[in-house]
Amino acid sequence: MNKELILLFTPELHFIDDKWYVYFAAAHTTETNEGLFDHRMYVLENENVNLLEGSWMERGQVRTEWESFALDATTFEHNGSRYYVWAQKDPNIEGNSNLYISKMSNPWTLTGLQTMISLPEYDWEIIGYKVNEGAAFLRKGNRLFLSYSASATDFNYCMGLLEADVDADLLDATSWRKSQTAVLSTDESISIYGPGHNSFTVSEDNEETLFVFHARTYKNIIGDPLYDPNRHTFVTELLWTADGRPDFRSSAAALARSLQ
Repeated sequence: MNKELILLFTPELHFIDDKWYVYFAAAHTTETNEGLFDHRMYVLENENVNLLEGSWMERGQVRTEWESFALDATTFEHNGSRYYVWAQKDPNIEGNSNLYISKMSNPWTLTGLQTMISLPEYDWEIIGYKVNEGAAFLRKGNRLFLSYSASATDFNYCMGLLEADVDADLLDATSWRKSQTAVLSTDESISIYGPGHNSFTVSEDNEETLFVFHARTYKNIIGDPLYDPNRHTFVTELLWTADGRPDFRSSAAALARSLQ
């Protein structure tokens, strides 16, 4: 008899309305990995301003239009509304996961329209698996950005970028413009392989935007890359292009130079 396990994935920590929230995915599985790709999304809440104190309460599952594989949720506030972006398998669409956006009535409940804003379509998004996942929100000037990750989690894993105008209807899929090429991918010259699933934060002095991502420092993997544990976490200052877009390649290259 296989022992049942609960696997937790991709937590994100957010401070919303003076409370702490952890967004995460969980799946029931067994020692033989039955149910491994049956994730659902959940939320924890802590009312204490010091997140190391107080108690964490489970607010339950974030319900979407389907009961299907879903993970990698993030949330952000824009123009007085809170939004939720996540990756999910649509049973009617071939592939593994697409990106969706919805408004929230509170930090654990979606409300109204749920819009698909990206699905794997370019060659660099469908290597091994047809995947869009791991969205992260960024705002600068009159633009909004959502970075995301694509393809299998070996050296083909890479990042794409969605962009919208600051006053656009974010629930309208046509508001989001998608990069036609990967914005960060394997670069053997700096020994970064399969970069992806990033996030953004700020430096302690609040002066710099920091780019956080994971990648491996080697290319060849024995067996399934999902079970290879050596995806290291990297943090570097996010650099920008002359026209005000995030420059992930230059940021990663600068990091590599600093580590030499």
